[in-house]
Amino acid sequence: MADTDEEAVAAEDDALYVLTAVLLTPAKFPSVLGDDYPEACAALGMAPLADGYGLVLGQDGDGSRWTVVIDDVSLVAVAIASWDCGMEYDLSPSERTVVAALPGWPLAVAVAAPNVPAPHDPDPDLVDRPPLAPPDTTTWGPAQRRLGADEIALQWATWREQIDDSTFSAEDGAGDASKGAGDASKTDEATPSEAASDTASSTASDTASDTDGPEKTNGSQTADEPENAAESREADEPGKPDRTDQTDKTPAAATGADSSPAEGAQPGHSGVRRVLTEIRAYIDAPPPLGRVRSSFAPGDARTLRADGPGWSLVARTDDIAFVLLDDEPGEVLPVGRGPELPGLLEALDKLAVRPS
Repeated sequence: MADTDEEAVAAEDDALYVLTAVLLTPAKFPSVLGDDYPEACAALGMAPLADGYGLVLGQDGDGSRWTVVIDDVSLVAVAIASWDCGMEYDLSPSERTVVAALPGWPLAVAVAAPNVPAPHDPDPDLVDRPPLAPPDTTTWGPAQRRLGADEIALQWATWREQIDDSTFSAEDGAGDASKGAGDASKTDEATPSEAASDTASSTASDTASDTDGPEKTNGSQTADEPENAAESREADEPGKPDRTDQTDKTPAAATGADSSPAEGAQPGHSGVRRVLTEIRAYIDAPPPLGRVRSSFAPGDARTLRADGPGWSLVARTDDIAFVLLDDEPGEVLPVGRGPELPGLLEALDKLAVRPS
């Protein structure tokens, strides 16, 4: 009987209490990990397989954080879709699908498994690599810039309604736009960097993924959310309903960031020109897989996301674009359509990776 009890305890310690899951595929990966799919895979020490992976984040019986990488992408996709719809789904990967078990979490998770110690990294003596940890988003940098772009893509309507098209001159095109650059640092509202940081630290998988922090564990158990856990982020949707009586300088209260046009902004922003030049180069020579992605948008439009060294771009194929730069903390630079941007976005959409 004693042997049986010891085996039961050992099995409980080895069990993974699943808290959330995200996709790591060319079309959808946690953007905090890198500008493209190969870079995101490299951050986890994984080879960039064409079909991608599923990342299952959870705790063992000791409370240690683990990221289990599996090759059953469809299983994780179904689980995420179910959770996003408010449905229960028991994500229990088969051992044969496990590619690697990595200590730590690459993303901030705001929930914890019940009846186990608080989340902590495994004993260093028991693992053969440093634990994964979320990127530092307390200061502006590549990870925070990408999180800011994620937020704009998720809340497009809220950001778009703050841009007055009259701030763009009739001659403004893709090569000479950026009037009305949003200078978040000039306001008392939270900057995009702060919004990105809040998103990363208060949700279970804050990347441009569709995961909603399911708070699920294996079996029928449900993970408990700490008292100070922030509200789970919204599912990937085109944007919040438009607000009325909005002026050009009203901050986006829903996102905690200010994208209102800055007074005296000059056209032909050098950073925007550099970004647009690099995007044109993508069309001539396709960039690494996943650096340009296309996702659903209302009507016949698409939401485009492109990243590069030191910059991120979010655009709608039927509308304008927004640019964020590593060199300009807290700045969101709108790019007017003009005569050139529509064709540029159309060409970009043709080479973009799309969810299957």
